[in-house]
Amino acid sequence: MALAVTALAAGMGAARSTPSPSATPTPTPTPTPSPSATQSDGTLQILTYRGYAEYGGVSPRVNWVVPFEKETGCRIARLDIAHSPEELAAKVDDRPYDVMTAGPVLAADLIEGKKAQPIDPAKVSGYDDLDERFRDMTTVGGKVYGVPYLWAYHEYVYDSGRVKNPSLEQVFTSERSALRDSPLTIADAAQAEGPAEEPYELGTGDLDRAAELLGRQKERTYWRDAIDLVKGFATGSLDYAQVTPYHRLLLQNAGLPVKTLKTRETTGWADSWMLGAHVADTTCAYRWLNWVASPDRQRDAAAWAGMAPAGEKACKGRAEQMCELYGVGDDKVFDRVVFAVRPPGDCKAGEGKCADLPDYTAWAERWRELVE
Repeated sequence: MALAVTALAAGMGAARSTPSPSATPTPTPTPTPSPSATQSDGTLQILTYRGYAEYGGVSPRVNWVVPFEKETGCRIARLDIAHSPEELAAKVDDRPYDVMTAGPVLAADLIEGKKAQPIDPAKVSGYDDLDERFRDMTTVGGKVYGVPYLWAYHEYVYDSGRVKNPSLEQVFTSERSALRDSPLTIADAAQAEGPAEEPYELGTGDLDRAAELLGRQKERTYWRDAIDLVKGFATGSLDYAQVTPYHRLLLQNAGLPVKTLKTRETTGWADSWMLGAHVADTTCAYRWLNWVASPDRQRDAAAWAGMAPAGEKACKGRAEQMCELYGVGDDKVFDRVVFAVRPPGDCKAGEGKCADLPDYTAWAERWRELVE
């Protein structure tokens, strides 16, 4: 157990586990911003996940802020850190942030609520080098709202020492299984039950069936922190778990006999940087967007956060292992990932075939009923 926990804590930037949409945040003090900057022509207030824009407090090698200030002349007046999409969403209205990261649910909320403004890709150096598929995910009504940053996908692992005939059904019905504590996990259940053609665009009936599959097992673990996975497999209390390839690697490096259960398709998500709606002078904001779109920054972030970069040019040096782990550049890997959107996706309630599609609020309510 001690060996496994140590491996998780020491592994490739594991100070921050991949964001879980309903993880319980660990208190982290807001990093103290640099007191000054060379030729400062503005300041920035930033909201992001831990591991996405570090100040160097964890490791001298992990410092996005000071080099940015020195190179651009802009000063980071505030760097607020969140540990989950819910915490991020709760902080959005705390103050007028200039730039912030967002996953599929929050990004859709920000755009719909006019809390984010369109981005001019021509002002973001290297934007065209980012994977076109991720660029499309942040384009709404012909307008670009995000600069793709990091992405990941799920897979299911099992203890090969205990499980001789693994099955996807057991992942969702065994009491010795751990699933992500997120309403979007309903989409994974829909894939397993269906499989669903569009797991994030579920009608009422499909949503009921996915929730029923999840509800068959009341003793299942819903994990919020990757340390729970290590403890579960190390103590023998878990046979199955929904993880990312990064988590699976950490478990294997800890000497745990976990293997991947092959499935036809899986789910994933991408996070992007967005521009706050209130920003009048966007000079420094665009300098930050240029900074995080660069291969160097995406390389550092991918290696530290245990995710894949949105730009393949970042797949060198420190990020090479992450790129290999997630199959960056391999269309066969990418094509089997259904990337998350805020339910009901592009459908609008009351419009034709979309009239019967419950929105994210309904998903969140079903999830609360399941986990309580």
